[in-house]
Amino acid sequence: MSENPSDDLLRRLLREVTSFACVGVSPNPIRPSHYVARYLKLKGYRVVPVNPVHVGTRLFGAEVVADLSQAGQVDVIDIFRRPEFVPEIVEAALRMPVRPGVIWMQIGVTHAEAAAQAEAAGLTVIQNRCPKIEYQRLFGELRMGGFNTGIISSKL
Repeated sequence: MSENPSDDLLRRLLREVTSFACVGVSPNPIRPSHYVARYLKLKGYRVVPVNPVHVGTRLFGAEVVADLSQAGQVDVIDIFRRPEFVPEIVEAALRMPVRPGVIWMQIGVTHAEAAAQAEAAGLTVIQNRCPKIEYQRLFGELRMGGFNTGIISSKL
C-alpha cells in the first residue's frame, strides 16, 4: 500500500483522525513542516510539534516536545525527517503507550523496512505524500485554485 494508497483510504483517514504528531517541525514559517502543521491545525486537527532543538517553544497552540515519548496520544505520526531517521521514529512510535494508527512520511520520504515493521505491527503507512496536499486535493480546495485534481464532485 504505502506509496500508492487509494483515495478512499486517504479520505477516510483524513476524516477519522483527530491528531498529528509532526516530527521534525520547524518554527520557521517558510519551512514545509511549519506550514503543513499550521494548515492541519487550521483544519481542526490537534497538532503536537516534535523537535528536540526547539523544546519549550510554542507552535500551533502547543509546546514543542523533544520526542514521541512526550507527545501523548496521537492518531498520526507525520514524519518530516530524512529517510535514514525513519526507522528510529517508527520504533519510538511502536513504544508509545497508546500506539498511533498511522505513520505518514512526507513527500520525498520513504523507508521500505521501517514501513514493513509498522505495517506488521498493525499500523497504516503512507509514504511520499503530504496530508495538506491530499486534504486539499480530496476535499476540493485545489480546484478553487484552478487545479485539475481528477476528483469529480458532482454528478448529472
